[in-house]
Amino acid sequence: DSASTSVISGFSMRWYRSLMQDAGTMKAFANTLILAVSSSFVATVTGTAAAVGINNFKNKRIKQLTMGVTNIPMLNAEIVTGISLMLLFVSLGIRTGFLTVLLSHITFNIPYVILNVMPKLKQVNNTTFEAALDLGATPAYATWKITIPEIMPGVINGLLMAFTLSI
Repeated sequence: DSASTSVISGFSMRWYRSLMQDAGTMKAFANTLILAVSSSFVATVTGTAAAVGINNFKNKRIKQLTMGVTNIPMLNAEIVTGISLMLLFVSLGIRTGFLTVLLSHITFNIPYVILNVMPKLKQVNNTTFEAALDLGATPAYATWKITIPEIMPGVINGLLMAFTLSI
């Protein structure tokens, strides 16, 4: 409750109210939420599609190589990835701002989505998918009605992980 950080005189919500009344802070908070929701949604859609594509590779060497390249952003420190992307944008003459931060967050989050979706894809029973095709379903319809519901826990995990990392 006191104005000094060295003297504790009790608990109050005074400083929280003051923080919430600051227009700059509230704008930054809104931008953070917009960034986190947008980047996690795009990363989830893109990462899920990438995981399905990687899972369908026939050649094991290409599959392993692709997964290795995909995991590089997770092995790098976040600050290294951020500075590298900033330097890329600057060298390409792209003005940095909200869009470049959004693209960076999407780039950073996609591997985490792939990492969460891949195990669920390995658990999918392909005979159910093939049976749907034998019964006249199109591949897109069978994917939408059979594969997507089976991998949905991994997709939701990936979405939550991407949102948490973006926040």
